[in-house]
Amino acid sequence: MQNIRTEVIVVDPVYPEPSVIGRAATLLHDGEIVVFPTETVYGLGADAFRPAALERIFVAKGRPFSDPLIVHIAEERTLELLTTSIPEQAKRLTQAFWPGPLTLILPRGPHVPHLVTAGLETVAIRMPRHAVALALIRALGSPIAAPSANRFMHISPTTAQHALVDLAGRVPLILDAGPCEVGVESTVLDLCSDVPRILRPGGVSLEALRKVLPDVQPPMRSKKASENEDIVAKKAPGQLVTHYAPTVPLLLFDGAVEAIRASMLAEVQRRCAQGECVGVLVADEDVHVFSESGALIYALGSADEPVEIAAKLFAGLRALEEAHVQVILCRNFGEQGLGLAIRDRLLKAAGGKVFG
Repeated sequence: MQNIRTEVIVVDPVYPEPSVIGRAATLLHDGEIVVFPTETVYGLGADAFRPAALERIFVAKGRPFSDPLIVHIAEERTLELLTTSIPEQAKRLTQAFWPGPLTLILPRGPHVPHLVTAGLETVAIRMPRHAVALALIRALGSPIAAPSANRFMHISPTTAQHALVDLAGRVPLILDAGPCEVGVESTVLDLCSDVPRILRPGGVSLEALRKVLPDVQPPMRSKKASENEDIVAKKAPGQLVTHYAPTVPLLLFDGAVEAIRASMLAEVQRRCAQGECVGVLVADEDVHVFSESGALIYALGSADEPVEIAAKLFAGLRALEEAHVQVILCRNFGEQGLGLAIRDRLLKAAGGKVFG
């Protein structure tokens, strides 16, 4: 694609400057794409009702058209423009979790472009909990369709600098509001299935959802990837077996904590002895195990604080990648609360393979 000048503008994350928001909204109105912050990750947005602008998203990311986009809104009444049905379940969920990191799968409205939905008759919608995102949607006067602002299948961006590394020369404007609060993408909940089911775990936990809808089902376990996996339309983004991946191999270790530490240390020592540059992504409590191993260590926070782990996860993967390690070893952090989303991202970054 044509190389263009990418401008990065710092914007206040709480009280965004109207002049900056207006500039970004003008670009979107003119059919351009813009990188903007949300509470989860940075998004690459276009006017959801302009197919030509939507195409720019797929080109800039190198994203297949079989991967649907999430439509971001600033007012609940906008739902009527996007879906043919707003079930009672959706009303209860939006009251509890919007604005916030919850995406709902609903029946597609007739005016939603097929580029948004990957040709399916369902549409993914959420209301972000970030002042900049909400101000931008309101200034545009139209919903914004946006995936994460990174190259397709690469690690999602939680800072403007991450987005710049992946999309410099591919997007005219990046709004920089500092690091994202949540650090993993929104939870995607399918309300078009027989029972509500999580398609992608994220910033709203299964436990929290079940307090509102007790019959919410967890994600189905991933099946073995098929050869045509990348061209089959999915209901939600982030459904490929390999996703959120660094440019070097990631090895995910699972099991009891002491067994994980022993297995990881043995693998680190073996690889370091062969001259490899190894990175480890661990909890604060694990650091002492690897302090003299020769590995480059990135600590994500306390293992007892999955919110902290999630917020630093993608930044940690990028930091080790940028340090030019040849392989990254990472431990699992359980499946309670945000642990389910953390495991999902690590499992996909590892291509579905687990050691231990």
